Parts: sequence; C-alpha cells; structure tokens
Amino acid sequence: MTRDAATCGGCLLSAAGATAATLWWGTSGRTRRHLGDGFEGEGTDYGVLVTELPLVAVAGAVLLALAWGLVAYALSRRRRSERHR
Repeated sequence: MTRDAATCGGCLLSAAGATAATLWWGTSGRTRRHLGDGFEGEGTDYGVLVTELPLVAVAGAVLLALAWGLVAYALSRRRRSERHR
C-alpha cells in the first residue's frame, strides 16, 4: 500500500467515524431528551449542541484514525521485515 493510499484511507475512515459517532449520539435517548423530547419540552438544553456534539465528532474521528494508523504501522513494519530477509 502506498503512502498516499494509506493517507486517503485514514481520512475516509476518520470522516466515517465522525459521521457514525454523531449519528449515534443524535439518536440516543439522552440527547433526544436534552433537545426537547421530554414532556412538554421539559429538560430542554440546547447547550449540548455546543459542548457535547463537537467532542463526540472529534472522538469518533480520532478513534478510528488512531486504529487505522496502528494497522498501517503494523502492515508497513511487517512489509519491511519481509524485505530484509
């Protein structure tokens, strides 16, 4: 795998992770309750859009990017050790 392909794959996986984490967060019962799904709007707190949403998106992106980086590192290390035999 070339360095450009690995970088592109990591970016795509990171974007997918951020999207998936945001969708998962948005469909959770806790988030729906904060956004007005309670009884007569009880417990509505739009502050979660400013505090939690960015953190969820970044965490989803970083976790999958880190996993991709570890896999890419392991594969490149394995390939290097096979070349030196």
